[in-house]
Amino acid sequence: MKLKSIIIIALVIGVLITLKFIFFPPLSDQTKGPGGAKPMPAAVSVYVIKSEKLENELTASGTIVANEEVELKPEIAGKIISLPLREGTEVKQNQLLVKINDADFQAQYKKLQLQYDLADKNLKRQEALLKVNGISQSDFDASQNSANTIKADMDYVQSQIAKTEIHAPFTGIIGLKNVSDGAFVSIGSTIATVLQIDPVKIDFSVSERYAPFIKKGVKVVFNIDGMKEDMKGEIYAIEPKIELSTRTFMVRAICPNKEKKIFPGAFADLKVLLKDIEDAVMIPTESVIPELREKKVYIVKNGKAESIPIETGIRTSAKVQVLTGLQVGDTVVTTGIMQLKQGSPVKIMQYK
Repeated sequence: MKLKSIIIIALVIGVLITLKFIFFPPLSDQTKGPGGAKPMPAAVSVYVIKSEKLENELTASGTIVANEEVELKPEIAGKIISLPLREGTEVKQNQLLVKINDADFQAQYKKLQLQYDLADKNLKRQEALLKVNGISQSDFDASQNSANTIKADMDYVQSQIAKTEIHAPFTGIIGLKNVSDGAFVSIGSTIATVLQIDPVKIDFSVSERYAPFIKKGVKVVFNIDGMKEDMKGEIYAIEPKIELSTRTFMVRAICPNKEKKIFPGAFADLKVLLKDIEDAVMIPTESVIPELREKKVYIVKNGKAESIPIETGIRTSAKVQVLTGLQVGDTVVTTGIMQLKQGSPVKIMQYK
């Protein structure tokens, strides 16, 4: 009786073990095909690469800069006796804007002028005497040196008088003044600012990867807060150096501003209209797998997944340009990427 119970228990255990292997196979066998010889292919969706036209636009943020800008600062200290400038108005090149008291310099100049006139007359008399040997050459040279010294002093005083006047360095608009007529100004103090805002410049930075596309004459379109219409300009200067910290370089565009609507210092959203790429290799953004030092994608080749390192370029809302690694006709995996590894068998469920 006891032996019979043992046999029954053993049979029950055997049946349970058999059922377990039938309905709950080991995890290592779930991915195997019939007979456990090969892993089951991963179901994926793919995208077949074809040549596309890529509208090559670069977006950037820029700052409006005046075409010319100068702070009016006196070279000498003194009292302002004339301030013939009106804030916010246009001034012409060489127009007198500030006059500082020069009475002492004018007095010195008159004194030197009288001395020079006397020295010049004396020099002419001695020149006549020298011709008839009435004086020595050394006496004549001393008189000539005296006259030249006085003339040099006159030139110096004239240069000081010139410093008492400040003229507009170029045609532009005068800003807000910081002093009033009759004020005493010291050397280097700012009286006002002159700006030339037609045209204006736009400064912006560009990543080094776009260096081959950025050239003089390339068109730009930008917009400023408060303005409905877009403004157009073109690149006219490029900084010939890349900043090591940011890997960018500065670019300057220029734009007409005849109506004086654009003011320096404004923020600009800018698009650089680069040359369109007629045969760009584009893939869906979700296909790209970023890694520490590179980017890669999986392609399907002979029914298996193959890992390919790539270099990317311009991005759009849904796709990214591939510069190296892929070519037209390659089949790129778009979904099911996480279950793939090099050489994994794949089953294509959907083509795009």
